[in-house]
Amino acid sequence: MTMLLPRRAIVSLGLRLYCSHATSGPLAEKTSSSSDMSEFRKVFSKAQHIAIITGAGVSAESGVPTFRGEHEKWRKWQSQDLASPEAFSRYPSRVWEFYHHRREVALSKKPNAAHLAIAECEARLKKEGRQVVVITQCIDDLHQQAGSKHVLRIHGSLTETRCVSCGDVDVNKRSPICAALKNKGSPDPNVPDANIPVDKLPRCSESDCNGLLRPNVVFFGETLDSHLLTKVEKELEICDLCLVVGTSSIVYPAAMFGPQVASRGVPVAEFNLRATPKSEYFTYHFQGPCGTTLPAALAPHESEGV
Repeated sequence: MTMLLPRRAIVSLGLRLYCSHATSGPLAEKTSSSSDMSEFRKVFSKAQHIAIITGAGVSAESGVPTFRGEHEKWRKWQSQDLASPEAFSRYPSRVWEFYHHRREVALSKKPNAAHLAIAECEARLKKEGRQVVVITQCIDDLHQQAGSKHVLRIHGSLTETRCVSCGDVDVNKRSPICAALKNKGSPDPNVPDANIPVDKLPRCSESDCNGLLRPNVVFFGETLDSHLLTKVEKELEICDLCLVVGTSSIVYPAAMFGPQVASRGVPVAEFNLRATPKSEYFTYHFQGPCGTTLPAALAPHESEGV
């Protein structure tokens, strides 16, 4: 591995950081991004290993709330402050209410055109011996619902729980996740905390454990899974085309993935509602809803199958 080694200060620790100015390692020269779709399509038609980095903006088009904009706060607290190990340790009931609301919303949503376009592209190109990997910051399972098979979820999953005592991880899509959380978690600032006793919160079902469960997500300030990051590094080192889709590029270390690929001279295309702090490093920038721009970008090229 060579491409990502210079930024070990961030990635070897793998801390999930919410920051708009962190940098580490070499970056590509700043450029004027192109919005020429026909030019992008020519590059796409020749790519053999495509890495697609997705962020919350993709799921937002399905109605899943992000941590920004109108959803920056839950009740009177900053969402990102609730998504922390310190908050869970001090206020497990409040944090579970917050995540229960997010779980219930996510479980009610369906994949949108962007999810479906990515999944269809992966399946189609696989038949030609070409590879597509999705590296996602999203914690829902909409990529999987759409049919994507090769998905690396660097921030974990809302549909999984982890025991704080024994470490057991389980898929859990129960609604509600436990009786005490039924109809709890409203983001309305006038709704008081439920103050659910810890023994009534989700508990481990492993024999002789009964430990407190937490969402199996990476809280801000926690370390990302090192084995998963190694897989991500390998994918980014071999890709010959990278798409950065629906991400604000301010949450690290994921915000550096696209610029680091660009530093190798590999084309990087950004698909987002607006420009981001990293747009100037990318070859292409396509502005608009991902559900509109991405299907056209990933549709079968006339050269496919020839």
